[in-house]
Amino acid sequence: MTTSETLTVSSAKARRSGKEWLERYGEGMAALASGVLIAVAWTLEKHTHGVAVAFYLLAFAVGGFVKAKEGLMTLIEERDLDVNLLMIVAAIGAACIGYWTEGAVLIFIFSLSGALETYTMDRSSRDISSLMDLKPETAVRYADGAETVVPIERLAVGDLVVVKPGERIPADGVVKEGASSVNQASITGESIPVDKGAGDEVFAGTLNGQGALFVEVAKTSESTLFAKMIRLVQEAQSEKPASQLFMERFERIYARLVLLVSAILIAVPPFLLGWSWEATFYKAMVFLVVASPCALVASIMPAMLSAISSGARIGVLFKGGAHLDHVAGVKAIAFDKTGTLTAGKPVVTDVVAFGGYEADEVLRIAASLESLSEHPLAKAIVGEARSRGLAYGRPTDFRALTGSGIQARWDGDLWKIGKPAFVDEALRSEELASAVDRLEEEGKTVAVLHREGELVGVVALRDEIRPEAKRAVAKLRKLGIEVAMLTGDRSRTASAIARELGIGRVYAELLPEEKVAKVKELRREYGSVAMVGDGVNDAPALASATVGIAMGGAGSDAALETADLVLMNDDIGRIADAVALGRRTRRIVKQNVVFALAVILALIASNFSQGIALPLGVVGHEGSTILVILNGLRMLRLGKRAEASGG
Repeated sequence: MTTSETLTVSSAKARRSGKEWLERYGEGMAALASGVLIAVAWTLEKHTHGVAVAFYLLAFAVGGFVKAKEGLMTLIEERDLDVNLLMIVAAIGAACIGYWTEGAVLIFIFSLSGALETYTMDRSSRDISSLMDLKPETAVRYADGAETVVPIERLAVGDLVVVKPGERIPADGVVKEGASSVNQASITGESIPVDKGAGDEVFAGTLNGQGALFVEVAKTSESTLFAKMIRLVQEAQSEKPASQLFMERFERIYARLVLLVSAILIAVPPFLLGWSWEATFYKAMVFLVVASPCALVASIMPAMLSAISSGARIGVLFKGGAHLDHVAGVKAIAFDKTGTLTAGKPVVTDVVAFGGYEADEVLRIAASLESLSEHPLAKAIVGEARSRGLAYGRPTDFRALTGSGIQARWDGDLWKIGKPAFVDEALRSEELASAVDRLEEEGKTVAVLHREGELVGVVALRDEIRPEAKRAVAKLRKLGIEVAMLTGDRSRTASAIARELGIGRVYAELLPEEKVAKVKELRREYGSVAMVGDGVNDAPALASATVGIAMGGAGSDAALETADLVLMNDDIGRIADAVALGRRTRRIVKQNVVFALAVILALIASNFSQGIALPLGVVGHEGSTILVILNGLRMLRLGKRAEASGG
């Protein structure tokens, strides 16, 4: 990167930093400045009224500018009214009849509640800011023995990059050389560094430890898991739940109604009740303040965005507040098996030897035969032999028999390994049948090894259950959620996995369209259903569910695009946390709405029955707004506790 490019990047960072500071603290500073001006004006009012009024006007301008601008923009661009304009009109009205202090205090508290709401929004979007800060700008590309600093956008798949101690890894890739510990908290949420060596996968944005790593780039900068995370959080913040959309529509209608009633209160009582114009106008201004739906409007989104932010900190990314609300109502969850409840990679679990052979010898011969195969089961057998330190060779006359197994010559003999049905009829025995039945009953895939005239052994493999899967299922059942498994795997294998996990409903040997049909069937039975999957074949079922949940690390692009909720570290144990988060958010929103309505109705009733002072109306109404925002902010603390406890 040239000096000019470096300066451009630094300048852009500085501008962004200054803009972020202004957006984060500007409204709060204006509110505080307004409060100071009010205090000065109130002090001067006893001595010189004219100067005091000038300070009150300054307080109006400083504290009310942002809200007045928002209200006027809504009026001009959308030709509609909102709560901001109501408050400004009420404050100006109070000043017009000589209640400068009350009007200014209204502006101050209203701007303070607005600043607090902005702070809430900022806290909820801080995850994007922190992610963006973690995003590397450059990488050190290594080619022909030379190192070159390049922008990460110029990296191509296959490039080799050097990551020195303390630097952030610039791209998703595979370690080719070196060893180190990598802090993956920005991706997985786990603060404990993970040891990495040759062959291990690493992610962009994670922090390298003490060792140097040579990493082969596997994905371009816009396709990394890190980039997906940023997009997902951005999408989450732009989408509003149905309750919020309803509240915004209600606000516009309600604002018109309040203005209409205020106008009637100003015009009618002097003629019908003989009230003075000043008393009538004052009561109308009190009504305008206490009847405004500030607290109602602030009841939903601060809580929703705080919950989304909390979820992001523990690796659960909602694509919008609507999905947070939907997950709260989930009554049943359907899991795909492979890659979701299981790791998606078969491993050798048992080696059974016959005819005087040792288990290691059976595995060594099987690995030798399978060493030329690209089948996942073959790779698992070879990998197990390698991990045990067994020296395997290379076969000749290798031949893959689709759907059955392989045959090849090794050490002068013709060998075969494959499905039990692939075994020569003459070699089938009760001992073999018993071993095969026992292993298949446990949900394992069986490969039988034999040569002409001799049965040698059996190798059993299974896609291992994720360590957290049993705990995850138990947590969901504790929440009263029915758990089902949908899989294309064989019934016997699926049933064995389900028994081990405590899942009662199993639907096996399903095609993608049959998974969709089962999800729809569950929706008819339970109403609200979530589907958890990772593959392309799961995408239709994810779309059919009330809430689609995708595995962020292992999930396909199709699954990630279709899903409503993404588990960034593939920890299915976090699904129960997401449900609990959604339910808690729903409770807090209901608390806020009920409280806000109760305060508004109580203040309106008091104004008409006994009459209340404008300052009391201001404090009661705006105080309730601040309280509902603070109540929503409690969702941020829940995320911190979950993050600290690891679940």
